[in-house]
Amino acid sequence: MTCDVSSSVLHAYLDGELDAVRAAEFEQHLEGCATCVRDLEAQESLRSSIQRAQLYEAFPAKLESKVRRQLNEATASRVSNRIAAWRGLAAAAVLLLAIGVSWRVLPRLRGEPALSASAAEIVDAHIRSLQPGHLTDVTSTDQHTVKPWFAGRTAFAPPVRDFAAQDFPLVGGRLDVFQGHTVAALVYGRRKHFISVFIWPDATQNAEQYAGAMNGYQWISWKQSGLRFCAVADTSRDDLAALKDLISR
Repeated sequence: MTCDVSSSVLHAYLDGELDAVRAAEFEQHLEGCATCVRDLEAQESLRSSIQRAQLYEAFPAKLESKVRRQLNEATASRVSNRIAAWRGLAAAAVLLLAIGVSWRVLPRLRGEPALSASAAEIVDAHIRSLQPGHLTDVTSTDQHTVKPWFAGRTAFAPPVRDFAAQDFPLVGGRLDVFQGHTVAALVYGRRKHFISVFIWPDATQNAEQYAGAMNGYQWISWKQSGLRFCAVADTSRDDLAALKDLISR
């Protein structure tokens, strides 16, 4: 390609991975860029040819049930061996403690459907934002510039504050997409890292806090004043927890 648009943007558009704002920007770019139009048509033609060729092997209908049965049997065997290995009241207490900690810390699907999938989507959105030119739609350290920018672009008013004095300077904000809906994303700096704080309305009764790690990125999610927050970065969990405390004040 001879224009300034990278091939990754073209493929993201073709795969439907761009949010509504960036997709519209790319479509506007296509109106004046014959090179991108030609490359996009070539990729679409290639994809259609591969689909028509049907170069794949049909998935055996009984394979999934067979694999699940084998996994269940292997899991049951491991659990039985571990239980047999534990001896004494002290060991049982340690086991109960480990189960309790896991129940509180590990992401749970109960009360928060498909939490793992949601976390993966949020982390992917943060990673995409790190591509050149995608981190912010409005770049400013002034909260009085960033907050009004969201007016009319989101159906809610995200709380925007600068924490430069606490070493979390405001970098700007952008619109992003989560589960098919437009959400607000604030960007903060932390030394040489960027933290995305995704915000969207949450009318559920679930006010629990969740945290985890995925693909080298830490994330923490909490609810406050009818809004759900999710901070993501490749910095430490302690950094995210500190920023969460500042936002929650």
